[in-house]
Amino acid sequence: MANKAILQSLAAVFETFYSSEMPVEHLTKSIVYSIQAGGKRIRPLFLLETLQGFGLDITTAHLQVAASLELIHTSSLIHDDLPAMDNDDFRRGVATNHKVFGEAQAILAGDALLLDPYLLLANAALPPEIVVDLVRELALASGSYGMVAGQVLDMDGENQVLTFEQLKQIHALKTGKMLTFPFVAAGIIAQVSKEVIADLRLVGEHVGQAFQIRDDILDVTATFDQLGKTPGKDEAADKSTYVKLLGLDGAKVALTENLTAAKMILTRISEQTAFSQAGILEQIERLKID
Repeated sequence: MANKAILQSLAAVFETFYSSEMPVEHLTKSIVYSIQAGGKRIRPLFLLETLQGFGLDITTAHLQVAASLELIHTSSLIHDDLPAMDNDDFRRGVATNHKVFGEAQAILAGDALLLDPYLLLANAALPPEIVVDLVRELALASGSYGMVAGQVLDMDGENQVLTFEQLKQIHALKTGKMLTFPFVAAGIIAQVSKEVIADLRLVGEHVGQAFQIRDDILDVTATFDQLGKTPGKDEAADKSTYVKLLGLDGAKVALTENLTAAKMILTRISEQTAFSQAGILEQIERLKID
């Protein structure tokens, strides 16, 4: 299934889920606003491309798992943009949720997007033991063991000089866990060995670091039109970033090193299994910066 077809099918899952009889119409409206604002959908694509690499045909259940991941990511964006956190007026080129619907409504929309995914997962036509493993993995990735913990550490680190290891820990939690989930989830669904899942976890960790390094680079090199949000926010907030610690050239080297490491592990998986790398490598190539 090509990227365009995957994204269309994913959009259909969102539409079906939020077109049913929801009890509060304006809550649904604010949720759908952020879901439909766009985005690269790179997390769902990583998951679905990895599944196809293991030879699975994409089903509605697989799309529901991918959609669950994207909903939690969207939740994090709504909350990150709030005045109490990053205080941003734009996301994906349009006004942020709280600018359109108010802060209280944005908080509640983000809350719903953090919880609705588990209903989607529970309704997915997958073996119960796989659903339980996916719920466990997604909760670990998104809550106080993952993304939320990383956000707290990120806020704590403002106006402080962090070491490279401290910065790496923040982003391993804040960004890395949610980018590790799609690879591990694909392994769980494909029922591969524990050894292969361990390798998939390593792939996700390297991709997560690469993604954050890339984001730090773009924050100082890209325009609003390219980012869809306000550039230079990290510097304005006096945050430690990979660019600040390593310099622009050093950050680009670190980005390349992490992408190369991820590719090497994928090659190892391919040598041990019938895994086809082509689709997932295409997605990883999108993280490169010339």
